[in-house]
Amino acid sequence: MPKYEIHPEIEYAETLPSSFYRSSVVFESLLEKVFAKSWQFVGDQSLALEGGAVFPFKFEGTDEPMILCRQGDELRILSNVCTHRGNILCHHSTKARNITCAYHGRRFGLDGKFQHMPQFKATKNFPRPADDLHEFPMLKWGPWLFASLGHAYDFKDVIAAMERKVGYMSLDKFKLHANRGKDYHINAHWALYCDNYLEGFHIPFVHADLNATLDYGNYETVLFKHANLQIGYADGDEHVFEFPENHEDYGKSIAAYYFWVFPNMMFNFYPWGLSINIVRPISKEETKVSFISYVYDETKLDVGAGTGLDKVEQEDEAVVEGVHQGMKSSIYNTGRYSPEMEKGVHHFHRLLTEFLNA
Repeated sequence: MPKYEIHPEIEYAETLPSSFYRSSVVFESLLEKVFAKSWQFVGDQSLALEGGAVFPFKFEGTDEPMILCRQGDELRILSNVCTHRGNILCHHSTKARNITCAYHGRRFGLDGKFQHMPQFKATKNFPRPADDLHEFPMLKWGPWLFASLGHAYDFKDVIAAMERKVGYMSLDKFKLHANRGKDYHINAHWALYCDNYLEGFHIPFVHADLNATLDYGNYETVLFKHANLQIGYADGDEHVFEFPENHEDYGKSIAAYYFWVFPNMMFNFYPWGLSINIVRPISKEETKVSFISYVYDETKLDVGAGTGLDKVEQEDEAVVEGVHQGMKSSIYNTGRYSPEMEKGVHHFHRLLTEFLNA
C-alpha cells in the first residue's frame, strides 16, 4: 500500500497522483479504512414508520449486513447476522414482533436482545452478552438517520455545522418526493466525483445555466473538520433563502448551501428543500450516485440554483468521466490546487490520506 502525503498548505500542495485512482489496492483500502470507519446515510425514519418494523440494508462499499428496527418510539440499527451460525436474519422489510433466524430458530427482540434458542438447555454459560445482536451507533437529524460501523469520527460536529445554517427551516417538515429521485451510473472512480463536487471552479466552464443564477465572484468555501460547505450566492435577490433576523447570514442573497460530509455524502439545501447525493463506490472504474429529494416549500420548486439538477448532473458526469480517462495517462501524475477555488478538494485529499495512513 503506497503512503500518500498532501502538503497542509494549499499554496504548496500537489494533488493526489493519478496512480491513486488507478490502483485496485488503494480502492480496497479506501473501503476498509475510510468507508468502514465513517458515518453513512441510512435514509429517513419512514423506513421503519410503524411499531414492529424491520428494514434490512447495508452500505455500498462494505459487506456488513444491518437492520433498522423500530420498537415503539425507539429506533435501533442492529446486526443482521445471527449470533449462532452467522445466517442472515432478514432479507425483506417487514412488520414483526421479534426477529427469528430461519436456519435454527434463534429468536431476538427488536431491541437486539437474545430471547430463545431451541435445543440449547445443556449449553453452559448461555446466553452470554455476545449472543445478543450487535447494535451500531446511530444518530438522527431532522427525519434523517445516520449510522457507522463503530469506529467513526464525531458526527455531532457535522450536524451542528449544518444546523447553524438550515436548522431554522423546520427539518421534520421536509417530505420525500420519490419521483424526483434518481440513480446515476458513472464510469469513473468515486473520489473523482467528489473532487468535482468540492469546487465551484468549473461552474462557468461546465454549467452555463447554473452559472447564470449564481454570483461566481462571491462563491465561498468554509472548511470543518470532517465536512465543508460551499455557499452559492445568487446573482440578484430572487430565489434565495428567507432567513430570520437572528440568522448569521441574514441580509445575504444566498441561493444554495452545498454541504459535503466525508467521505461521500452531499446535502444540497435550496429554498425549496434538499437534494441529498450519496456517492456509492462500485469498483475503481464505476460509481453509483443516488439523488434523493426532500421538498420543504413546493412554491419554490424549479426555480433558481436548485433547478435543472438532472442537466447539471449529466454535465458533471461528462467531465468526471473525462478526468477518469485522463488518470490512465502515462504522462500525467499530479496537478496543483487553486487556493481560491479548490480548498474543498485539498481538504478532501488531506482527509483521505489521514485515514489511509492511520
